[in-house]
Amino acid sequence: MADRLEIPADAVLVGRVVGAWGVRGWVRVAPFNDARDSLLLALAEWWLRGKGDARVVRVEEARVHGRELVAKFDGIDDRTAAEAFDGFEVLLSRARFPAPAADEIYWADLIGCTVRNPSGEVLGVVTGIDDHVAHPVLRLSDVDEHGAPAPDRLIPLIPEVIVRVDLAERFVLADWRRDY
Repeated sequence: MADRLEIPADAVLVGRVVGAWGVRGWVRVAPFNDARDSLLLALAEWWLRGKGDARVVRVEEARVHGRELVAKFDGIDDRTAAEAFDGFEVLLSRARFPAPAADEIYWADLIGCTVRNPSGEVLGVVTGIDDHVAHPVLRLSDVDEHGAPAPDRLIPLIPEVIVRVDLAERFVLADWRRDY
């Protein structure tokens, strides 16, 4: 059943409902990462936001279906009820993510980190990560020499560029120049 509640402050946007699937209350979900790696398969409590509404749903079952996922919510038993969620954003509580391996990080944890280069220049603050075909890219906000907002800076999220990440200090060291 879908309960109307406040979305947790640590919610991370991970996908979007893109329609109903079948006639028994299932929905199609487009995850924002590879469907096979999606945390949506591992966590049974999802937050949905859309159409002026926010609610938590309990997932009875979720599985990969091509590049998408299909999921069955508790208490949603027909196509009409499932169609009501079309277009809703899917969020997960960061507190419920499994701990990453020692050499891994969740991209969501990079949001808000300050990025500097080895010369000590601040390159910006991470506002998002774009997943491109070749590799992911950090999107940084910055200000110009007069303190006015500057265009976003994009930095490849690859080992050759990202020298160190310190999540405790909210800091990323990148081998990148301001004039790139």
